[in-house]
Amino acid sequence: MSTPQTHTQRPVIGITIGDINSIGAEIIIKTFADNRMLELCTPIIFASNKTVNFYRKLVNENNFNYQSIKDFTKLNHKQVNVFNCWEEEVQITPGLINEVGGKYAARSLAVAIQCLKDGDIEGLITAPIHKNNIQSQDFNYTGHTPFLRDAFKAKDVLMLMTADNMRVGLLTEHVPVAEIAKYVTVENILQKLNLMKDSLIRDFGIDNPRIAVLGLNPHAGDEGLIGTEEQKQIIPAIKQAKHNGILAYGPYSADAFFARAMYEQFDGILAMYHDQGTDPLQITGERSRY
Repeated sequence: MSTPQTHTQRPVIGITIGDINSIGAEIIIKTFADNRMLELCTPIIFASNKTVNFYRKLVNENNFNYQSIKDFTKLNHKQVNVFNCWEEEVQITPGLINEVGGKYAARSLAVAIQCLKDGDIEGLITAPIHKNNIQSQDFNYTGHTPFLRDAFKAKDVLMLMTADNMRVGLLTEHVPVAEIAKYVTVENILQKLNLMKDSLIRDFGIDNPRIAVLGLNPHAGDEGLIGTEEQKQIIPAIKQAKHNGILAYGPYSADAFFARAMYEQFDGILAMYHDQGTDPLQITGERSRY
């Protein structure tokens, strides 16, 4: 890797290609075919020229142009850059799940992470991977989030997603539904609330953020009639969080919380499991487009 360069005011953002047989390359090309994106950042795609050219021809996007680089001394801040992570010929088969797609998704990610560690890029965007075909000795994870946690030796991380003014964090990520309850502990909830508070202050500029905590069970357990996790774990965690200076509230019944747009009263939401938080967020995000 080269010596980190002095960057412009626009952040230098790395973008992994994801599974080379999947939708990632198409999304990236169509996004940066709009030259206004270059006013926001200096993008670096971690892939190969041949992969990018394959998809540029496939989607017939003539407005997308790029410069190929092998080191950061050649970085062009006025154009899309492609950092070549491999030179060999690779058979690309769009829509097909195979070992090739996983192998080069992992290579793109590994190179991008090293560049992030070296200070060559200032942020990282990851295109989609397939969680099965990427599995190997180097990538034995259920997704990007735990992989990045270990790559940067972080004690814990929070998967946090946004759509308009809704910000949803997840207590548990990609775990089987049958195992969710064992992760709903006072310690885990407090750790995620701390991470969310710090992010809302640092990344979103929100002083004293208000965080809603969802219940695990239907109707937030109905005072123990439909599960006891709220009584034994979630409520004690909320009380402790308040004692620690976090403005945490709940637990709220997830269905009523989103149906009545209660999320508008909060700066962040901590959901207990993946679909509990991601489904309402994605629906809200889609509606906001129209």
